[in-house]
Amino acid sequence: MPKFAYSGKTLSGQAAKGVIEAANLAQANSMLRRKQVVPNSLYPKKSGFAALNEIQIPGMAQKIKVKEIVVFTRQFATMIDAGLPLVQCLDILANQQDNKEFQKVLIDVKSSVEEGSTFADALKKHPKVFDDLFVNLVAAGEIGGILDTILNRLSGFMEKAEKLKGKIKGALTYPSAVIVIALIVVTGLLLWVVPVFDDMFKGFGSALPAPTQVVVAMSNALQNYWYIIFGTLAAVIVALKQSYKTRRGKRIMDGVFLKMPVFGDLLRKTAVARFTRTLGTMLASGVPILEALEIVAKTAGNVVIEEAIMDARSSLSEGKTLAEPLAATKVFPSMVTQMITVGESTGSMDTMLNKIADFYEDEVDASVDTLTSLIEPLLMAFLGVVVGGLVIALYLPIFSLAGAAGG
Repeated sequence: MPKFAYSGKTLSGQAAKGVIEAANLAQANSMLRRKQVVPNSLYPKKSGFAALNEIQIPGMAQKIKVKEIVVFTRQFATMIDAGLPLVQCLDILANQQDNKEFQKVLIDVKSSVEEGSTFADALKKHPKVFDDLFVNLVAAGEIGGILDTILNRLSGFMEKAEKLKGKIKGALTYPSAVIVIALIVVTGLLLWVVPVFDDMFKGFGSALPAPTQVVVAMSNALQNYWYIIFGTLAAVIVALKQSYKTRRGKRIMDGVFLKMPVFGDLLRKTAVARFTRTLGTMLASGVPILEALEIVAKTAGNVVIEEAIMDARSSLSEGKTLAEPLAATKVFPSMVTQMITVGESTGSMDTMLNKIADFYEDEVDASVDTLTSLIEPLLMAFLGVVVGGLVIALYLPIFSLAGAAGG
């Protein structure tokens, strides 16, 4: 008969922990209730090789993916809509989780709810899993009695946000991989191929062409001063990372990112889509606009845009419209501020924001497709110039020697 591990408390408040045999999870739960034990966690106990899979090495714990949170949110909304009690929903979803870290989080959330916490307060204890946006929307759903609607809306929002992020990553992965491979190839040529040609060139007894001299000098520098070159590169990378951790450094670098050709426009469109989608979702869920703007600013992903949103929030708190301060920041396109103005005047701000988000998500898709089509020929040209230039530089002396011999 299957065994189930449990932990909980007796009716007198004493801790209880152990293993119980039962036909299934429901029977195990009933048996514990008859023993006057209120379980906080109850799950199948594995043995043998299966149990070894449960052991976690420190520092090697499973990461909780956004996809897993989206699936949990969608399933939770379906269960709540079907009329299942909150604690029972959490119990079922916790026990069916393959990710043990996520299972622990859900069990802890369930325990907090059983002890009298609201669902939102229980989620707030795990900020690395459930961010401010998630918690505040759940709180709005609990207060308004529309938790299932909020969770469905939240899961849809997260799916769209993850899809958008995936498109951006996909657009950047290919060129990054090609550039890294090109650097490896060039480094290999300079370290092992060029020295062979250099030894051969020394026997020619004539001056080398300028391109060949440059390539040989690069090879000698890399062989003799590689530790200085790589050390300098590492120091620059570390310095940039440390600078990006400061508010001022992040502001400068984020401003540069937004002004970059092609990529800057893509980042701006992505930020606008995220801002309007998040704000529209929160307003539709009943979150007050000032509180929503503060949360949206934190999820902007760019300090320049975050500060623009917070400036708009400050102006709004002084009685101004939202569109006016957003337009003054010059970060958001005029079309966005004009549509927000229409939304404010018609009282349909959430609907208008979601329409803006739909438009800019399509714009991001189009920009990614355009960027991908431009990158491929540019990368081919880059590889041709770099690798081809090296090869030509190495063979120029041979061609010169052959020409002289033929003359």
